[in-house]
Amino acid sequence: MLNQTEVSEFLLLGLTNIQGLQHFFFTSFLLLYSATLLGNGIIVIVVISEPRLHTPMYFFLGNLSCLDMFLSTVTVPKMLTGFLFGHQPISFGGCLAQLHFFHFLGSTEAVLLAGMAYDRYVAICNPLHYALVMSPRTCLLLAVASWSTGFVHAVVHSVMTSQLSFCGHNQIQHFFCDIKPLLNLACSRTRLNMTLLNVVTTSIVLGPFTLVVPSYLYIISFLFYKVQSQEGRWKLFSTCASHLTVVVLFYIPVLLNYTPPSSGNSTQMDVQVTLIYSAVTPALNPLIYTLRNQEVKTALRKTLRRKVFPGGK
Repeated sequence: MLNQTEVSEFLLLGLTNIQGLQHFFFTSFLLLYSATLLGNGIIVIVVISEPRLHTPMYFFLGNLSCLDMFLSTVTVPKMLTGFLFGHQPISFGGCLAQLHFFHFLGSTEAVLLAGMAYDRYVAICNPLHYALVMSPRTCLLLAVASWSTGFVHAVVHSVMTSQLSFCGHNQIQHFFCDIKPLLNLACSRTRLNMTLLNVVTTSIVLGPFTLVVPSYLYIISFLFYKVQSQEGRWKLFSTCASHLTVVVLFYIPVLLNYTPPSSGNSTQMDVQVTLIYSAVTPALNPLIYTLRNQEVKTALRKTLRRKVFPGGK
């Protein structure tokens, strides 16, 4: 079936039309985006270059940092351009590409966080078998499964959206091409697209989340019933505190955005919530992992010393 698209491009309306706020938002999100690239880039370099961090936990952290950099890059540069030059035109192909990569990377992160929760569960509750359970092969399979699930999920949405017809009104009430605002503009029937959004996307979000919750319930119960000293409990819990913080920052806005049955209408709250996990959270994740993790801080200092003093020890 050929796509009978009449609209050749869309117009992204962005966050605001108020001139003063546009300048403020441009500066704020430019700083956040720079922090995202710098912070996550440093984590990737440190994880690769420091042999002590060649463990399952940091293998997943490296994947998470890559996802955060890519996810922000899908939406933030276009949004920054909008703050400077006003409403941004985007071609139909560009719109589909943005939709695809946003859902590819976002759903991959949702699944990857579940894998990271399982890693922390095994490390704390079954430490004697940790090396056997979380073998390099298992870690690679979990990472590949995360990226593959995200890719298939995104392909389904981008292909289904490409089959819609668009005519007349082409203004998208958002800072990027998401599914809901595009469905608002479609001239053809969107019932199947809505079903996919409510069933498949909700499953992609809730499925991993239902694996994360039991993992942390097991961890908490293990710490209270098996570990006697307060110091021992805190020492073990500190190894997963950073991940738990990241999980909360990611899943709460995503659950708010995609788990309620959607009518296809994109509200201002959807825009604000999407902004949190696409622009704000990726900038915070490196801080969370470095401020609360002594191993990362030590490895970072060693890496910096090697860069500044190449001949030193």
